[in-house]
Amino acid sequence: MRSQGSAYIAGIYEHPTRKADDKSLAQLHAEVARGALLDAGLTKDDVDGYFCAGDAPGLGPLSMAEYIGLKPKHVESTDVGGSSYILHVGHAARAIASGKCSVALITLAGRPRAEGGAPSLGLRTELFPEGGFEVPYGPAIVNAYGMCAMRHMYEYGTTSEQLAWIKVAASHHAQHNPHAMLRDVVTVEDVINSPIVADPLHRLDCCVVSDGGGAIIVVSPEVAKTLNRPRVKVIGAAEALKYHLGGKVDLTYSGGVESGKRAFAEAGVTPADIKYASVYDSFTITVLMQLEDLGFCEKGKGGQFVADGNLISGVGKLPFNTDGGGLCNNHPGNRGGMTKVLEAVRQLRGEAHPAVQVKNCDLALAHGTGGSLGTRHGSATVILERE
Repeated sequence: MRSQGSAYIAGIYEHPTRKADDKSLAQLHAEVARGALLDAGLTKDDVDGYFCAGDAPGLGPLSMAEYIGLKPKHVESTDVGGSSYILHVGHAARAIASGKCSVALITLAGRPRAEGGAPSLGLRTELFPEGGFEVPYGPAIVNAYGMCAMRHMYEYGTTSEQLAWIKVAASHHAQHNPHAMLRDVVTVEDVINSPIVADPLHRLDCCVVSDGGGAIIVVSPEVAKTLNRPRVKVIGAAEALKYHLGGKVDLTYSGGVESGKRAFAEAGVTPADIKYASVYDSFTITVLMQLEDLGFCEKGKGGQFVADGNLISGVGKLPFNTDGGGLCNNHPGNRGGMTKVLEAVRQLRGEAHPAVQVKNCDLALAHGTGGSLGTRHGSATVILERE
């Protein structure tokens, strides 16, 4: 079942909080759901499909559907980490195309700041099949991404200064976002002079940790026609997994090599056609590798591609993460895929901040990884078009 033209994103919402001391996880899910429904001009009684992932409390869709007051006839809780919500857009489009539902709600929420937590490779990793081989060595998220960055530098000559341009671009965008956690514009020197946290990654190469969340409403073409909202069509979606392959480890590419290729083929467009890209930015190296894997530049040429401001809206070749992204704006629940879709929709609607709005933006991409780029992860790509 193809997603092309079978569904539209009719509503979006991003929670404004970045530290939710006074809200429960379930409450955050309910609040983002309400916001997205209001944006679409729908009510919870219209929802007949519900999608969530491992951030949802209790028994996932079972607990949350009851809490929110939904009566879905189709539910899904596929969890591939932070890319889950990009994957859910494609799955919702296919569920709609097959008649399983007509109004799908996707929610994300998290409280890592309020709970005093930080990114990790997961709870009770000793219970995972790979745990016995990896846990004794003390794996950490930032170390895994540091390995990817170091290997990319070794193979292709990528430099810390080139990676720093990704943070610089994000900061140029974040200055216009009143909700962004880091709104100060930084320089390449600021990034490379910040403390090393996992060689060669510096502190400013890393994303923020925030509370909050977001929600998306995906609807059938029939429902979309009844709503007085800009029509953002899902024209391509794909997913892929990447892991260690029994020891055949190559840290220089991600699952985006496969998910991107299939999403572009389904949409019938090429990377050169994309006007705006939302790219998962847990770390600067994450962005660089995904830009290569999605075909925006040759493998190994990512450093050259991002240098000199090529990701800055109004300046560069490929505006990216114009809300400030995970590097500067927010990374709710340590799962950044949701916000990538939200900003892509804003760009297509012409609702991004005027200082970063891409002119004539009619085709956008949202892409992310969930899990760990240096170990195992899921990649998801969605291509959206303004109708």
